[in-house]
Amino acid sequence: MDKNVENVIQPNKKYFTCDICSEIFYQKLLLEIHFQTHKKGKSYSCYVCHKGFSQKNNLNQHLRTHTNEKPFSCDVCHRGFPRKSNLNQHLQTHTNEKPFSCDVCHRGFSQKISLNRHLRTHTNEKPFSCDVCHKGFSEESSFNRHLRTHTNEKPFSCDVCHRGFSDKSNFNRHLRTHTKEKPFSCDVCHRGFPRKSNLNQHLQTHTNEKPFSCDVCHKGFSEKSSFNRHLRTHTNEKPFSCDVCHKSFSQKSNLNQHLQTHTNEKPFSCDMCHKGFSLKRSFNRHLRTHTNEKPFSCDVCLKGFSLKGDLFRHLRTHTNEKPFSCDVCYKGFSDKSSFNRHLRTHTNEKPFSCDVCHKSFSQKSHLNRHLRTHTNEKPFSCDVCHKGFSDKSSFNRHLRTHTNEKPFSCDVCHRGFPRKSNLNQHLRTHTNEKPFSFDVCL
Repeated sequence: MDKNVENVIQPNKKYFTCDICSEIFYQKLLLEIHFQTHKKGKSYSCYVCHKGFSQKNNLNQHLRTHTNEKPFSCDVCHRGFPRKSNLNQHLQTHTNEKPFSCDVCHRGFSQKISLNRHLRTHTNEKPFSCDVCHKGFSEESSFNRHLRTHTNEKPFSCDVCHRGFSDKSNFNRHLRTHTKEKPFSCDVCHRGFPRKSNLNQHLQTHTNEKPFSCDVCHKGFSEKSSFNRHLRTHTNEKPFSCDVCHKSFSQKSNLNQHLQTHTNEKPFSCDMCHKGFSLKRSFNRHLRTHTNEKPFSCDVCLKGFSLKGDLFRHLRTHTNEKPFSCDVCYKGFSDKSSFNRHLRTHTNEKPFSCDVCHKSFSQKSHLNRHLRTHTNEKPFSCDVCHKGFSDKSSFNRHLRTHTNEKPFSCDVCHRGFPRKSNLNQHLRTHTNEKPFSFDVCL
């Protein structure tokens, strides 16, 4: 035995020596736990997902990912954590302590492991390599998540809807769809968000920062992911393909939404009308039809919108930007959905079909309205007279009978009208246009 080891041995006390590395232990149990680190096998197995561990305490920590137990609590904000190391890392968000600094860019980090991960962004080091597709990764956690794309392993399961997830971060984000928890708050307007990425995106609405610019149409974007998605509108690239029907999509979110048309899974249900939704964002959009909430506001005319996409389309009415052009008639469009709908006027394509009467429609919104003729569903209800409507446009027109709002104005005499069709009819009094002729008295 090494003399240095002999010097630390306490006299008159029984000890146990590791046969492989000669490390000394004063409890047989500690030796047995240590010995597992030399074995290729992993003696401790999770009874839920059967993942193996070399030490029992690592197994116990892992089990909390299934039980959602969080025994370590923050004294400041009372947030719970499954591991003490997670709590210690969280505490530094209150103290803002960052003792580890990058020598290249001088960025500070609260943990050394975070600094080590960051350093690889400068060295481009990727020490973890996939044996299947040979893709390299700079972090072990990213590497482990990637491996599950080959094995299709989903060790994290939701107790509410039983949906499985391959990585814990997505699992935790999903749990907030049930708990409605929004732990990330904006310091400017105090609005809460379920994800940090949502908060970061929101912060740019205050700073109006758009560091990513399109070389084709010079449109600016606050996020790289949004920028990359936009580029595909010019290249028509569709890198995401459905394994069932092989249909391709330009965005992964569109593919995920499409996949649920095969499974018909709708985990999000409206408490008011009990309508089911496959995606949370569709569910949130639907809720605004009941609350009439319009969180997105135009900086020019202060008009409010319930959807962010509607706001972006509206902004082009001020800039008159029309980035989508028809190759047949050269008509320009401010948004892609209107452009795609227009293309069907040339092709006469009607891809949306009713399962009841098999009638086809060129637009999905027309199909949805049509389906209500079979179900007699009227999800839009007037708070004044309680009259129900099957589609939102009819509902909005009806509301103007109570508010006397006339949003459509004549450019000639400035007279206002509650409907666009009324305005079009009125305009003929100025142009003397008579498009309808009577065959008998011609």
